Amino acid sequence: MRIAMVGLGKMGLNMTRRLLRGGHEVIAVDRSPDAVKEAAREGAVPAASVADAATKLSPPRVVWLMVPAGPPVDENVEILAGALQAGDIVIDGGNSLFKEAPRRAKLLAERGIRFLDAGTSGGIWGLTEGYCLMVGGDEEAFRVVTPALATLAPPGGYAYMGPHGAGHFVKMVHNGIEYGMMQSYAEGFELLSSAPFPLDLRAIASLWNQGSVVRSWLLELAERALEKDHDLSSLSPYVADSGEGRWTVEQSIEAGVPLPSIALSLYMRFFSQQENSFAMRMLAALRNEFGGHAVKAASTQPEKKGK
Repeated sequence: MRIAMVGLGKMGLNMTRRLLRGGHEVIAVDRSPDAVKEAAREGAVPAASVADAATKLSPPRVVWLMVPAGPPVDENVEILAGALQAGDIVIDGGNSLFKEAPRRAKLLAERGIRFLDAGTSGGIWGLTEGYCLMVGGDEEAFRVVTPALATLAPPGGYAYMGPHGAGHFVKMVHNGIEYGMMQSYAEGFELLSSAPFPLDLRAIASLWNQGSVVRSWLLELAERALEKDHDLSSLSPYVADSGEGRWTVEQSIEAGVPLPSIALSLYMRFFSQQENSFAMRMLAALRNEFGGHAVKAASTQPEKKGK
């Protein structure tokens, strides 16, 4: 199928590549001309703007947004509301707050345009491993874009979650769980690092992935990080928190559902901006390994707040 990809960052460009390798035609759009040129070298059709991309599609036109949450999504939805036609489909594949989906869907529906909120997980590894896709919104639109979803995801890696907002709600909770898992690994490895005898932390990470009940892909990434830097001394312990972790905790308060581990993991990220610890360096390393998120060298650690 032919699809426009708006936003060619770490995720969008690799998703474009995976779609192209799967035999789809992709119209590439980004504010950076260099990013568009890179996609064109891979076989994508370059477009000068979102509106220009719409003219290069055939009904039902499908536009996938991979732009930052908030105003950038709204800006593109507004443009597409005027550029697309009844029956066309807009997919928000970024990490938007689930509560925004119904409003955006209503705006587009006034023009007969269908909307999907697609929680997308896979990070920088999605190109080779595939992306896990959690999709909410118009169910008929979901069926229309299934060929693209099936290419982007590994076998069994995409599913329809429910009405508008359901896809991003599930992705939000997914990221909250991710916060808690990463925090547990970080704390455990910090305790190992303080043992009264020398331990090979990389070897332990490898060992635990051989049949242990705590084995996981995150633990494989921990092994990779420790292989590069056995005590993570080259990293700053500063760990940013993205919106999904905060939204998960806020939703738990609204719903009256206790999430002590996830809430504490969020607060520990706040703490990482103030104190140096092995646990925080591990968190920074894990985010870099699975998502290509920027890390800061130890020498550039921010000053402790309050000083």
